Amino acid sequence: MVSALLIADLHGQYEKLDSFLNLNYDMVIISGDITHFGPKEQALMVTSLIDVPCFVVPGNCDPRDILEVFEDSSAVSLHGSALTLGKLSLVGLGGSNPGPFQCPFVLTEVEIDEILSNAISVMDRNMYNVLVSHAPPKGTLDYINNQHVGSASIAKHMKSFDLICCAHIHEERGCVDVKGVKVVNPGTASNGHCALIHFNESEKNIQVELKTV
Repeated sequence: MVSALLIADLHGQYEKLDSFLNLNYDMVIISGDITHFGPKEQALMVTSLIDVPCFVVPGNCDPRDILEVFEDSSAVSLHGSALTLGKLSLVGLGGSNPGPFQCPFVLTEVEIDEILSNAISVMDRNMYNVLVSHAPPKGTLDYINNQHVGSASIAKHMKSFDLICCAHIHEERGCVDVKGVKVVNPGTASNGHCALIHFNESEKNIQVELKTV
């Protein structure tokens, strides 16, 4: 069994970090919004506290040059790339599709489609194929103000994955299955919410625990 701690939407509030890091896991996945419109250096502080492999994408509230900070950290930035890790293949997508607010890391649906298409084309098909995205796919864990606000381009590529780790919509914490694809929003880490994801290495099975510390 390989276990991942999934956190997202810290928004510059790090009071719960020690409690997260005291859980049992083999790796950490951060699905964006480490900061709240910066400063970017906060990301270096967060990742420096993690002593296991850490994989991260930025969120829409993170400055775009946070990607430079990740390059100087011990964490691995997944944005726009694909990575093989044992029986897991990881693809990353940072930022979000356009919304009602002015945020620093926003991508058009065309840009999202291009980023995902390129990363999927070089991804190794594996026992577990995982998308780490800040934005959710349109129609799944994305309902707010009486409308679905997720990315249509992410939804278009859902079939390429077994698991989508997303965030962004604070009100849509949960884990759902959509035609065989698990989609997980761990909730706001600023409020102590997270998820533990367990990958069975002997037979294909993903178990998700939503936790609050």
